[in-house]
Amino acid sequence: MNIILFGPPGAGKGTQANKLINVFNLFKISTGDLLRKESKNNKTASLNIKSTIDKGLFVPDELINNLILKIIEDKKNYNRLIFDGYPRNLEQAKFLDSLMKKHNQKISCVFSLDVTKESIIKRILGKTI
Repeated sequence: MNIILFGPPGAGKGTQANKLINVFNLFKISTGDLLRKESKNNKTASLNIKSTIDKGLFVPDELINNLILKIIEDKKNYNRLIFDGYPRNLEQAKFLDSLMKKHNQKISCVFSLDVTKESIIKRILGKTI
């Protein structure tokens, strides 16, 4: 089973993913976690990642897709993935689709978390507007 969780920042994707990984023995793919790990292991990448994020920009698709590729190619993750916030755009979705086909996998379901702006702000800032 492979699952995608969609939703804005603060919608609870990570919270729900953590609950689902325990129930279904899934491997969670969080782009934030992947970028933090890559930053620890690769000093050159770390500077590029930090610089991009500090500018308020998204890390290039090529970097994210390469990190995703490594996980999907790992046979221990076969049909037991939960994507937390990936894909983020159409190009990433196309890449994921081709990658899943190449590795004889498919997405079992997609959940879109519909959360009000007020709820997100409260979750992130701890207060209402």
